[in-house]
Amino acid sequence: MEKERESQACLTLPPLVLASASPRRAEILRAVGWPFEALPAEIDETPHASEEPVAYVERLAREKAAATAARRADACLVLGADTTVVVDGLMLAKPVDEADARRMLKLLSGRWHEVLTGVALVRAGTADEEPRRVVSHQVTRVRFAAMSDEEIDWYVATGEPMDKAGAYAVQGRAALLIEELAGEYWNVVGLPVRLVYRLIKENFTQRRKDAKKVN
Repeated sequence: MEKERESQACLTLPPLVLASASPRRAEILRAVGWPFEALPAEIDETPHASEEPVAYVERLAREKAAATAARRADACLVLGADTTVVVDGLMLAKPVDEADARRMLKLLSGRWHEVLTGVALVRAGTADEEPRRVVSHQVTRVRFAAMSDEEIDWYVATGEPMDKAGAYAVQGRAALLIEELAGEYWNVVGLPVRLVYRLIKENFTQRRKDAKKVN
């Protein structure tokens, strides 16, 4: 009985405030039954000079979470996230137009690339507890099949690439064009939910033991 209660406690999902307007991140949380409310943060997402991809996604995730946490008076747990696609050391954000989407897809055609998502969790302090914050990231490798110009034109014409980092949605029509994936699938969709769960379990539950704080 004690072991059963312990198992149930480990699977408790604390309510989150999602600092994002991304419908994909919301869909992932709903898919695993995680209670949340969305309170998007507006921040400048321009990369800093010479900023590396990992530093970039972690910084944006941290800034999003902090901006939303500052708007809350309660000691809620805020989740910020940011995703980018990296090929040849170049970060591919959301395409600005169809020509940009074609450019990105041609870069990805027939090759491996990386999808990086930064994750930040922030809980505001209470009267008897200091604020806590943890930041991390997940990397997944993805390989597109070699795509013809006709396939790229078809995909761009669907409109699906236009609001996606790297100009594709692995959970959508792009699944027809992707040959292989190494790592967490949900990370490519936009939120490495297993990483979020682990970070909360290690850093934001009463059962944590000597969890490392990232300040």
